[in-house]
Amino acid sequence: QVQLVESGGGLVQAGGSLRLSCAVSGSIFSIGAMGWYRQAPGKQRDLVAAITSGGSTNYADSVKGRFTISRDNSRNTVYLQMNSLKPEDTAVYYCYLLSSSTGRAYWGQGTQVTVSP
Repeated sequence: QVQLVESGGGLVQAGGSLRLSCAVSGSIFSIGAMGWYRQAPGKQRDLVAAITSGGSTNYADSVKGRFTISRDNSRNTVYLQMNSLKPEDTAVYYCYLLSSSTGRAYWGQGTQVTVSP
């Protein structure tokens, strides 16, 4: 069974930084894209950043220049470095991966990020 376990969330003041990690465990034949979504209370889940197996990245306009996504394929882990955090970044952050062999998506359980003014 494939599991994604996020860590690194918490409470930070505006202007601060956090680094999220998402480690994949279990049997999966091949991992394609990985990334992060976030969901604020009362809002839909939106893409924050994604990275392909080859390292190409994509970011939401609202986080460009502040967030950096990276991955360690040898550890099946994806990271999200978040700098210059703003109160509007407050949300539950979910990591995901896409199986490149089946196209199936797998999700983590989420980690709370709260940015105080």
